[in-house]
Parts: sequence; structure tokens; C-alpha cells
Amino acid sequence: MNPSLPAPLDVKLMNLTASVLFVCCVLLLLGAGARWVLLHPGFAVARIVVEGELVHNNAVTLRANVAPQLAGNFFTLDLRAARTAFEQAPWVRKALVRREFPGGLRVELQEHDAVAYWGPDSGAALVNSQGEVFEANVGDVEQEGLPRLVGPQGSSAQVLQMHGLLQPVFEPLGMAVDELVLTGRGGWRATLDSEAVLELGGGTPQEVVERTQRFARTLTQVAAQYQRRADALESADLRHAGGYALRLRGVTTVTAQAAAKK
Repeated sequence: MNPSLPAPLDVKLMNLTASVLFVCCVLLLLGAGARWVLLHPGFAVARIVVEGELVHNNAVTLRANVAPQLAGNFFTLDLRAARTAFEQAPWVRKALVRREFPGGLRVELQEHDAVAYWGPDSGAALVNSQGEVFEANVGDVEQEGLPRLVGPQGSSAQVLQMHGLLQPVFEPLGMAVDELVLTGRGGWRATLDSEAVLELGGGTPQEVVERTQRFARTLTQVAAQYQRRADALESADLRHAGGYALRLRGVTTVTAQAAAKK
């Protein structure tokens, strides 16, 4: 046969058919191999290692509760879905899930650290140190004396920040901010651990803090004028221009404009 002559059509068809059959066989073998990997029990997730500073969770209980929700084996498991499953557990803030050959998962958990209650007394919401709201059994809270923060939806970080600014103002008086409320109109209301209620008004955080500092600096002096101590405070209204109004237990309402300017 002359090599310069083109191959007959039937030869070309035979070569093409052989190539197609070869590719199909390869694909079938790959598919069978993939199916074998998917179904072979030897590739199942055999162990789950849970790490992290766990205070409100138990690693054994977490594994038992989350494992049934994990679909697939070591190779096919959706790590994002696995992370979501762990993060749905109570008190879990963040989960990092990675494969660990052979046949294992390593899970690093970060729990919420509750620093305040959020919303009404009847709720089960808490605020962590990042200002994030999360749901949990409040009966599991180990810290005592956590303040309660209240505000519009999405304002938890703002209210937590303001509480952190106001708390040091009352510490020299031996008082603590038990509850802090951000009203819908942007005003602030604080309830101290002595049950005194303070209307702090609105404005920038700096304005609110400066107003409160002037009040705290003069409270002891004003209370002494009426033979009372600072802890006799029943209520105060700091929304007055240039001064404040207060009520002491057993004493009628007093306007202390001059004292507030000191």
C-alpha cells in the first residue's frame, strides 16, 4: 500500500469506533471505581476528634448528636455542611472541620462566652463578648451578676459597647449597671444594682458618658445635703440642659443644676 494514499473510509470508521469504545470503557471503569469508593465501608468516617475549650458542651455528646447528620464518607463529606451541623449545637459559636487521613475528621470548636443577657427576662437570648446574640439555656450560665441589655434588633454590639463605657463611671460609687436599654428613639436608660433608674438621654456615646460622669461626680455631694448616701438614689433624669433631676429615697425630687456643673 502506498503510504501517501489516504486511508480508506472503512478503516477510518474502524479506528474511530475503537477510540470511542476505548473512551467509553475508561469512563465505565472510572465510574465503577468512583461508585466503589462511595459505597465501600472502608472509606466511612470512622472517628471524629473534637477539640477546643468546651465549657458547656461535651465532646462525646457532640459526636453522638452530630454524626447522624453527616452524609457521605471520608472523600465525599461536605465539610461546609458538617461545620453547620456542629455550629447548630447549643453554645457553639464557630466550628472548623477538616479531614484527617485515614477516615477521620478533626473539629475545632469555639464556644460563646456569655457576657450579658439580651432582651426581656422571659427570653433565652445572650450576648457574647463580640456583641453577638445567641440562643442558649440560660440555666447553663455559670457567671453570676451578668447585666441585661435591651435594644432594637441588630443593636446588641452597640448596647454592649455603651455598657462597657458606663460601668466604670459607677464603680467609684460602689454601683453597677444591672440593665441598659436603648430605646427605639435612641435614648438610653440604665438601671443600677440598687434598683435606681436613670434616664441618660441620647446623643453620641461621648455625650452620654460625659453627662453621666458629671452626674456621678456630684451625686455623693448632693445626697449628703439631704443626709443621704449615694445608694439612696431612687431615680434620676439627665436629659435636662445644664443639669439633672433626681429623687432620693425619703426625699422629694431635687433639681441639682448647680451641682451638676461642678
